Amino acid sequence: MKKYKSNNNIVFSCKYHIIWCPKYRRKVLTKDISDRLKEIILEVATEFDVDILEIETDLDHIHLLVDLDPQFGVTKFIKKCKGRSSNLLRKEFPDLKSKLPALWSSSAFITTVGSADSLEMIKDYIQNQQTSSRHKSKENWENYLDHCNGIEK
Repeated sequence: MKKYKSNNNIVFSCKYHIIWCPKYRRKVLTKDISDRLKEIILEVATEFDVDILEIETDLDHIHLLVDLDPQFGVTKFIKKCKGRSSNLLRKEFPDLKSKLPALWSSSAFITTVGSADSLEMIKDYIQNQQTSSRHKSKENWENYLDHCNGIEK
């Protein structure tokens, strides 16, 4: 798995653990609905170049582990997923309309995901910025990226 992605402006690795629930935490994400929900989210992710690293549901919530462009934004991705899935699932499973006035609650849980060794390396890199020359700094940054991507020089 590639650790870094890029767009026209930035190189990034932004991983998020996301959880959201149906309105009133109703246990409506049964097997068929859950399977279709996952398909819809994967379609949205493909459309917006979001990597789904993990996805799983329980009857009353969904967990996602995603890697996405910070300029696109995690909340924008969640809104797209919730909006499209609510619309399609309520059309395809009419029982949802009678059970819930809206499929999803307006809230979500979002946390960033990282690793401790990378955090320490980044701290060291930042702390040593004042003592390094521009060429040395560039070389240190390249070494850091190579290490993070598992490449040995």
